[in-house]
Amino acid sequence: MHKLFLKPKKDEFVRRFHPWIFSGAIQKMEGQPVDGDTVEVFGPKGDYLATGHFSAGSSIAVRLFSFEKTEAGLDFWVKRLGAAFHYRQSIGLTGKAATTCFRLIHAEGDGLPGLIVDVYDETAVLQCHSIGMHRQRLLITEAILETGGGVVTAVYDKSKETLPPNYASNISNGYLAGAASSQEVRENGHVFFVDWELGQKTGFFLDQRDNRQLLGRYVEGKTVLNSFCYSGGFSVYALAAGAKLVHSVDVSQKAIDWTKRNLGLYGFDESIHSCIAADVQKYLQDCQQYEVMVVDPPAFAKNISKRHNAVQGYKRLNVAAIQKVAPGGILFTFSCSQVVDRELFYNTIVAAAIEAGRQVRVMHHLSQPPDHPVSLFHPEGSYLKGLVLYVE
Repeated sequence: MHKLFLKPKKDEFVRRFHPWIFSGAIQKMEGQPVDGDTVEVFGPKGDYLATGHFSAGSSIAVRLFSFEKTEAGLDFWVKRLGAAFHYRQSIGLTGKAATTCFRLIHAEGDGLPGLIVDVYDETAVLQCHSIGMHRQRLLITEAILETGGGVVTAVYDKSKETLPPNYASNISNGYLAGAASSQEVRENGHVFFVDWELGQKTGFFLDQRDNRQLLGRYVEGKTVLNSFCYSGGFSVYALAAGAKLVHSVDVSQKAIDWTKRNLGLYGFDESIHSCIAADVQKYLQDCQQYEVMVVDPPAFAKNISKRHNAVQGYKRLNVAAIQKVAPGGILFTFSCSQVVDRELFYNTIVAAAIEAGRQVRVMHHLSQPPDHPVSLFHPEGSYLKGLVLYVE
């Protein structure tokens, strides 16, 4: 196994269990690791620290998946996947008829950087964000099937979109085990069709489960706008909770088709909902006022260099949204950009409210659910932030 030695004082974060090693912290290497190779990391005095996957040419040179010596064979993966499954059991997400979809592995939050595993009823969708994890996909698949409580019977690999282009050009998405028996799942008793083969991310935004549930408390008899609706998650919850009228807006026609399909599963009266393919920012210029609004855009910034432009984008969007909330109405607004932290997002919404000229109160601070855990040693894993605002 390749060995990597850190510069003096660059080992402190690793000793505090931070899972990233930046390229500038490396003093020397024994061997010539290539993308995806497993490397052992040592301190400046030669003491073992951790094991991880090497990424050549990346600012994050190593993503650490173990702070104990390991060869990362099947036993290792069974132990780690089993621990993750047990944690989901402990928070009440497995074996429940009302909710048959959840996140099983949340990268650094579960000590496995570069790996996402979402469970949709009997199918686990695996998405690798590092070559090292993708090279272990068959062992990971075997471990998922062994530790999934007998529930998971199929594993679908959807990593092509999330891996470096030069590597991804030689791989394809597809089933690593079994085949899907159904693409319908339940979330808090609501039924959804999930297209993990063609949809965004792994197919559904599981991180909004608790926030969708919260929305249901405020929509009875109200007019609702679900902007950036994707497959209509918030729309289904709103209509099921008795909303008077729901408009679902997304620039993607495919997203609108998925929303229509999910709404169609319930047979809601078409007179109380409309699905509109439109740019949200432009739609907000001329639309009616709504008593409840959801603004849940995609990440405006993927890296730190794009953060300023992202903040300006969030501000423009929320100025327009706050102006379209009816007096006494409620706005659910979100950011999933990891580089826009909670304080910066809050300050951006404050600036938007000032520019919109409305009095606004904070009702709730929102985040990701517990199956998207954040390691105490990796606060960067807290990516989803949201506010529920009362607009006078």
